[in-house]
Amino acid sequence: RTTRTDTTSRTTLMTDHAAPQSNPDQAGTASLQRLTKFARDIGHPTSLSIIAERILSGLSDASRHAQGLLYLLDHERECFRLVSVPTPTPLIAAPPVVPLKHPLVQQLADRQDILDSSVLADSLCTTLLDNTANAQFATLPINLAIPLLNRGRLIAFVVLQSQMESTVIPSYTLELLSAMAQSAANALDSFLLYEDLRQSQVLMRRTDRLRSLETIAGGFAHEIRNPLTSIKTFIQLAPERKDDSQFIGEFSRIVLEDVNRIERLIQEILDYARYMEPRLTDEDLNEIVSSCLYFIQVKADSRGIKIEKDLAPELPRGMLDRQQIKQVLLNLLLNAMDAIGDKNGTLRVRTTRLKKTGGEVWIQIQIEDTGHGISPENLAYIFDPFFTTKYASTINEGTGLGLTIAHQIVREHRGEIQVQSTEGIGTTFLINLPSHRD
Repeated sequence: RTTRTDTTSRTTLMTDHAAPQSNPDQAGTASLQRLTKFARDIGHPTSLSIIAERILSGLSDASRHAQGLLYLLDHERECFRLVSVPTPTPLIAAPPVVPLKHPLVQQLADRQDILDSSVLADSLCTTLLDNTANAQFATLPINLAIPLLNRGRLIAFVVLQSQMESTVIPSYTLELLSAMAQSAANALDSFLLYEDLRQSQVLMRRTDRLRSLETIAGGFAHEIRNPLTSIKTFIQLAPERKDDSQFIGEFSRIVLEDVNRIERLIQEILDYARYMEPRLTDEDLNEIVSSCLYFIQVKADSRGIKIEKDLAPELPRGMLDRQQIKQVLLNLLLNAMDAIGDKNGTLRVRTTRLKKTGGEVWIQIQIEDTGHGISPENLAYIFDPFFTTKYASTINEGTGLGLTIAHQIVREHRGEIQVQSTEGIGTTFLINLPSHRD
C-alpha cells in the first residue's frame, strides 16, 4: 500500500463536524461498534442494489458525507459501471460508465488508498475533455473517493459528496473507512461469487435438460408416427369419400384426437427444455415414471435392454415439480442404460410406499440396472460436480453434472437420494420423496 504524501492536509483543516473525540478509547470502541454493525448489515444481501445501498449508507454515515455513488468493475466490458440503488443519490451528471483508463480509477488502483478533496482536485483536472465520460466525471462535486480492493485488485470504488466545500477527515476516521471498505469489498466479492454459482447452476440444469432431449426426440418421433399416418390417410381418402358422411365424421374425430395428442407432446417437450423456477403441483408419481419409461423405450429396445416396471397401486400423491422430477428420472434411466451398454441387460423400476420414523408417509422410487456397477472408491464421489466414470468411453462420455443436478433437485423437494452398487453386478438408485395423504 502506497503511503500518502499529503498527510498534513488531514490534520490542518479539521472541521467541527469531523473533530476527533477527546477519549481515544471511546473513539476506538465507537469505531469497532460501527464496523461490526456495518459488516452485519452487508452480510446477507438479497440483491446487488441493496448491498450497494447499504455500503453507501454506511460509508456516508461514517465519513459524514451527504451522498455518494458506487461503481463496480465490469470485467466483460472493461470498465466500472454505476450500480443503481433503491434510493438513488442525485450527484450531478453522474456517468453510468467510467473507463479503466480514467485518471481517478488509475490513481485509486495505483495508490490503493482513500483520496480526499485535495488529491481528487489534481486527479480530476488531468481528465481528457474530449472523452464524454471523463468530462462528466470531472464535474462531479466529489470530496472523497474510497477504493474497494480484493486481493490487491480494484473491484469497485465509492465517491462521496459533502455539503461543505472543504472537509478533511481525521486519521482515526480514515482508518475506520479503510476497514469498512475492506469489509465491503469482501461482501461484494462473496455476493458476486454466489451469483456466478447460481447462474452456473441454472446453466447446468438447462444443459442437462438438453442432453436428455436427444433421447426424448427419439421417443417423440416414435409417438407421432401413428397419428401422422392416420392424418395422412384421411387427407388422401377424403377427396374420394367426401360424400360418405360416416367416414368423414369418424375419421375427423380420430384426426382431431391425434392432433391434440401431438400438441400435448410438443408442449411437454417445450416445458422440459425450458428452465423454470420450481413449481410444486399435486402429482401422481406413477404417471411421471410411466411417462419417462415410455420415452426411453425406443432406445432400450434398440440396445436389447429389457425394462421391468413394478408400480405400487394406490401410491400416495406428492407435491412435486413435474418437469424437474422427470429430469432426475431421465438422467438416472439414461445412466443405467449406459452402464448396461449393449449386453442385453435389465432395467428395473419400482415405486413403493415408504413409512418413515414417526409414521410419516413417503414415496420411494427404485431404479436398478444390471450394468458394470461402481467401484467403492468412486461411490463416495458419485454426486460430486464434474465427477464421472464415463471418461473412458467416447460414445457415452459424461459431463459429471447430471447426478449433481439430480441430487440438488431431490434435496430441493426435501427428499433423499441414495445409491447402492456392486462392481460387475449392477447399481440401484433410491429416491425418497415426501408425500401428502389423499
